[in-house]
Formats: sequence, structure tokens, C-alpha cells
Amino acid sequence: MTTATTSVPFTATAGPQPSLEALVDRLVESIFRSTDDEPGQSLARSVHDARRLRHAGDLDGALALLAGVDMAAAEPHEARWAYNEWLDLARRRCREGRALVYSPDLGRAAVLDPRGDGSTLEVLATLGMRWRPGKTVSRRSLRGLRPLVKGGSQ
Repeated sequence: MTTATTSVPFTATAGPQPSLEALVDRLVESIFRSTDDEPGQSLARSVHDARRLRHAGDLDGALALLAGVDMAAAEPHEARWAYNEWLDLARRRCREGRALVYSPDLGRAAVLDPRGDGSTLEVLATLGMRWRPGKTVSRRSLRGLRPLVKGGSQ
């Protein structure tokens, strides 16, 4: 035996190894670090948890989780990431073709469904906005509405 192999004893690790899911959680947190003095969970953790809910089939839960995220402190790349995840969830949830997207700023958006004659819209899902699902808003006050799904009508 060489000196190197005799000086470093082999020890088997005691206890359970972290799961792949726990390792991914650690990786996501290290990429988008959050400080312990921030209220709530980090944006990265919220997006990661929303993806997990989506894979489990809970689209409403995933949208609700992202609706509660504070986007005000998000970096531009984080806001784009969260918006893209949110938009994918919204498209999966609202496939009827009538729903519209309103996005007034980076990291802020809402999915709206026309009601009655189309002059009012019902909020179905939000990201970074104070609106809550079920709220009714006037169509004329919103600029830049576009169809949620390709081929949808505006």
C-alpha cells in the first residue's frame, strides 16, 4: 500500500442520503440565493414548487402559489423565468381559446376571461398583481391585451 491509501481511511457514510428532489432544491436555492431575513419563500423556491405541483396535476395550486409571489424585488432574469412558468401554467389551465393575457410590466400579468358583451373581463389568474381571481375589470382601461393561446380570438 502507498502512503496515500493508508493515511485516508475509507468510511461509509452513515445515515440516509439526500433524495434527488432535495438536491435539486439545494441547487435551485444556490442559483437564486435568498437571505434569511426575506419574508416568505424565495422566488426560485416558489417556481420550483409550482413546477412540482404542475407535474402532480395541480394546475390551480401551482397558479395560486405563483400568484402569492412578491415580484417587486425580483431580478429581471428571475421575473422572466417566473413569468414564463406562470404563462405555461395558465395556458395549460385555460385552454378554451377565449382567455386573454394582460401584462403591464415585467413580472406582472393576469389571465382574463371576457364576460357578457366583452366589455368586462374576469380575472382567472395573476402574477405579481394585487388582483385576485374572480375580480371583474373593465376592458377599456387595459392596453395590450392578447390571446392566451395561439389561434384565440381577441
